[in-house]
Amino acid sequence: MIQLTPQTSILVATQPVDFRKGIDGLASVCKKAFGYDPFSGTVFVFRNRRRTAIKILMYDGQGFWLCQKRLSSGTLSWWPDNGTITPFAVYQLQMLLWNSQMKPMQGPNLWKPVAPTIAEKK
Repeated sequence: MIQLTPQTSILVATQPVDFRKGIDGLASVCKKAFGYDPFSGTVFVFRNRRRTAIKILMYDGQGFWLCQKRLSSGTLSWWPDNGTITPFAVYQLQMLLWNSQMKPMQGPNLWKPVAPTIAEKK
């Protein structure tokens, strides 16, 4: 089962990949082109050249998950274009999967310090 938590590492490939690639081909892209270990549990997100489909690759400790979403009409309204791979937060991936416009959206900081408790202040 795929479980996404706020601590899940998500990396989005900014350039399109050949969607004829399956698990082995996309894992090879992760390792050779991006320098990331596909067995790390990181969620890797890819798009096709026409911006009509998304593939998600993830290793869960027992095997790989490969999920694909193809839009029934139109194209993806937004995709990151900075660098070769961009880190995402879970809420950003959810917005991407719903084909939302994300440019003006700003989410909360991923990590914030916790205030010390009363017992720690003494």
